[in-house]
Amino acid sequence: MVNSRINILQGIFLFVFILFTVFMVIMLGGLLFYVEWSDFLSVIKNPEFRFAVVFTLWTSLLATLMAAVTAVPCSFILSRYNFPGKVLIDTLMDIPIVLPPLVSGLALLILLGPILGNALVQLGLEVVFSARGVVVAQWFIATPFAIKTFKQAFDGIDPRLENVARTLGYSPAEVFLRVTMPLAKGGILSGLTMTWSRALGEFGATAMLAGITRMKTETLSVAIFLNMTIGDMQFAIATAVIMLMVALILMSVIKVFTATGVRL
Repeated sequence: MVNSRINILQGIFLFVFILFTVFMVIMLGGLLFYVEWSDFLSVIKNPEFRFAVVFTLWTSLLATLMAAVTAVPCSFILSRYNFPGKVLIDTLMDIPIVLPPLVSGLALLILLGPILGNALVQLGLEVVFSARGVVVAQWFIATPFAIKTFKQAFDGIDPRLENVARTLGYSPAEVFLRVTMPLAKGGILSGLTMTWSRALGEFGATAMLAGITRMKTETLSVAIFLNMTIGDMQFAIATAVIMLMVALILMSVIKVFTATGVRL
């Protein structure tokens, strides 16, 4: 009787797994086959597309670097220390994941506009409706993903290994750099990949904080939206296909490396 129940449960799980896999294949396949490949090359040669690619790459990479610098200390503190209000702070850092990106963008717009805008302008750091705003929006939305993933990586390390290193005369900084970080390397790499992917596709918060301006704050996501609004389906679809290919290649390579334990 128990075995039959297990078999039924496994059958249900397998059915849901296959159903969702087929759905994903059909959805992504539809996007690939809908594009007219004869127009694909002309889209790639389009100056607007080239601007969006370069702009998206450097802003998302910078945002990912900023997210890593923010997430490493935050995730380590959350992983290794207990303090009053820890659950509340941990929840607070997850807020950008829960909030709609438009709401996050609105909050950033108010903070960096009416509240801090004048002070930032005097410092030469105008953020609203600028490339800086794109980076800040990407950083804000992507950082919680880095924090959660890095924390899981640090949680998976036995603290006794760090204690042993301290007994051998390592300073706290040496323990972190020579023991903790190497052991957390796989999780850190996965977190950086997820963070970059999230920054790469960010749209809502970017639109609110940096605006939707062609050839100025135009990321790939913004380019898709702008060209969809004027009916240029081929440009929008070709851009979406390129983003899809980049995401698939990036995630596949990282999964292969982490699964096989290849040293980077």
